[in-house]
Amino acid sequence: MQLGFFFDQTRCSGCEACVLACKQWHSEDEDAVDYITVIEQEKGSYPDVQVKWLFLPCFHCADPPCIKVCPAEAIAKRAEDGLVTVDRGKCLGKLECGALCQKACPYGAPRFREQPSAKMEKCDGCPDRLEQGKDPICVASCPLFALAFGPTTERETRSGVTREVDGFRYRNGVGPSITFKPKR
Repeated sequence: MQLGFFFDQTRCSGCEACVLACKQWHSEDEDAVDYITVIEQEKGSYPDVQVKWLFLPCFHCADPPCIKVCPAEAIAKRAEDGLVTVDRGKCLGKLECGALCQKACPYGAPRFREQPSAKMEKCDGCPDRLEQGKDPICVASCPLFALAFGPTTERETRSGVTREVDGFRYRNGVGPSITFKPKR
């Protein structure tokens, strides 16, 4: 089974509650990095302007390129749910390996703090919450219910659901585990 995200662009207001909740859940440090990026997209010109947002966490890809390039084998894909995890104890740090995982990821999921010896961090799908039967913290914090998380096969066949939206290209060889309800 592969778990993944569903993002409903028609519901997202760009409030970034998901970003803040994730950051607070995973770290109390002032220099903590965001594991999620929310990008504002504007289209058109006055008076016909459209604004929508794009949610960009780690997509827990089917064939993650970050795993292939990690010289310390610090990145792994869990067999039971497809989550891509990082063993920060094994990670050599961005200075030592040159942040190969970050360079290999087409979606920019691996993140590093400012320190030269910083270890890679990224969205992990909140396995601790999943084990308790809860949603990842980003999903639970979304006030407009724009996010969902679960088996990817449950959403791929729904009407109006797609794998690509403006600003995001699905890559077959990588297989990001996300589906979208696009805002037209």
